[in-house]
This record gives sequence, structure tokens and C-alpha cells, in this order.
Amino acid sequence: MVRKRFRAVLITVLLAIALTAAAGCGKKEAQPGSETHPAKEAAKLAGNIIAVGSTAMQPFMEEAAKRFMEQYPGVQISVQGGGSGTGLSQVSQGACDIGMSDIFAEEKEGIDATKLKDHPVIVQAFAVVTHPDVGVESLTKKQLQDIFTRKITNWKEVGGKNQKIFLVNRAKGSGTRATFKKYVLEGIEEAKGDVEQDSSGAVHKIVSETPGAISYLGIAYLDDKVKPVKIGGAAPTEEDISTGKYPFWAFGHLYTKGEPSKVVKAFIDFVLSNEVQNGLVREMHYFPVKGMKVERRP
Repeated sequence: MVRKRFRAVLITVLLAIALTAAAGCGKKEAQPGSETHPAKEAAKLAGNIIAVGSTAMQPFMEEAAKRFMEQYPGVQISVQGGGSGTGLSQVSQGACDIGMSDIFAEEKEGIDATKLKDHPVIVQAFAVVTHPDVGVESLTKKQLQDIFTRKITNWKEVGGKNQKIFLVNRAKGSGTRATFKKYVLEGIEEAKGDVEQDSSGAVHKIVSETPGAISYLGIAYLDDKVKPVKIGGAAPTEEDISTGKYPFWAFGHLYTKGEPSKVVKAFIDFVLSNEVQNGLVREMHYFPVKGMKVERRP
């Protein structure tokens, strides 16, 4: 009887050991050492990325870089402004890995676009903005053209308060300025502004603090400190842009000098992933590049 009990206990113990070993073997495939484990893939991806250019794209790129680096600790990404022209120039010279631009490389004088590879990653809307007390809700293209060429110098001429217009221009290398000039001013050269700024953050600050001020910004910078103005009754919304009603928008491009390196390609693929396009892009007031129905070419 004792022997039978001992035998039963022994069999139970041996079965438990066998099951534990089998489970251990199964777990090995899911450990970081496995060829298919995401942690190993993350560990293998390493390097440094420098992205330079559009300040309109900068807030989005900084957050995208932060999230990417959280997933891939071996990668360091530095995102710097300076304007689209600077981004295109630096990536062409090999001084950075990614040139962020609101405009096509073909539109920038002195850039050999044939040596650059274009990666459109977002659609960005821009808004004409004024100081909140100006009292204007909408302006036509013609009115904006007259304001930015100094034919109109007082807000009362377009239905606003009796106040002198304070013109804030963007710098010559700004992609936002190039987009404004092409699609809103329709090629007309702006008059000299009361002040000129390239940084979107600086433009926001000046317009918000200067009575009578007007300029333009990426909508990611909008808040209650500045007043967005419709263009011909259309607003910088996804619907008005995709139906062709609103003219002031551009693709956000990431340019590389030729084919990107493995780590740069991984980052661009991340930016174009459904996770980012349907998440972060919309969270930061941009629009997914894949959903744009209206085409634009250089």
C-alpha cells in the first residue's frame, strides 16, 4: 500500500517537473533574446538623427521624436527650427539627416531637388491671425492682398475697428511665407512689414501683444491669445481644405539626401504609421497625409 502511494506521488512530481520544463521552453521564445521579440528589434535600432527646418512642423516633430525615442532607447533625435529654406539647404549639404519643409524642394531657389527624396508626412493648415481686438471675422483674398501690400492700412476699411494695421511678415526663407504668397497673395510681393519674424512662436507672441497686428501661423499655434480669420468665409478645417474651399495649407515634407539610412527610415515609417497618423497628427491639429483629396505639385 505504501509502495503504491509512493509510486503515485512520484508520478505526480515527475509530471509537474515535465510540465514546468515545457512551459519554460515555451517562454524562451517570448524573451527579449528571441529573434521576433519587439524588445530585441528596439535594441538593435540605434543612432542619431538631426531634423532641421519648418517651425510650423516643429511641435509635431518634437512630440513624434519623443514617442519614437521612448520605443527605441538607442536612438537620439534632435529637432531644430530655422525655417523650411534652412532645412532644405542643410539636408542638401549633408549637415542634417532630415530637412523639414512646408514647400517642395523644387520651389526653393538654389536647391537641387533631384538629389533629395521627398517624404510627405502631414497636411498642415495655416491661418491668418490678428490681435483679438481687431474685430474682423473673415477677409477675402483681395482684401488680404491689399493689406499685405499696404493698400489698406486701417482695420475700419475692412469692417474692423478704427485702428492702424500692424503688419508682421515672415522671413524670406519661411515655407509658410512662400505658401501664403503663392496661394493667398497669388504671387504678389508683400510690402515691407512693421516687423519680420521667422519663428512661429515669435510671430504668435508679437500678434497677441500688439494692437492692430496681423500675420499668419500654422494652426497648431492657435489659442485664445490670437484671432484666426477666415479666408473668403472658409476656415482651416479638414473639410474646407479637402474640398478645395480653403487655400492656405501645405504638405509637411521630410526630405532626405537620397535614400534614408535604416534608423531615419524607421523614424519616417513611424511618422507615417496608422498609430501616428490617426493619433498624434490629429491631436496636434494637423491632418493625415493619406486622407488628402486635393493634390498639390511643385
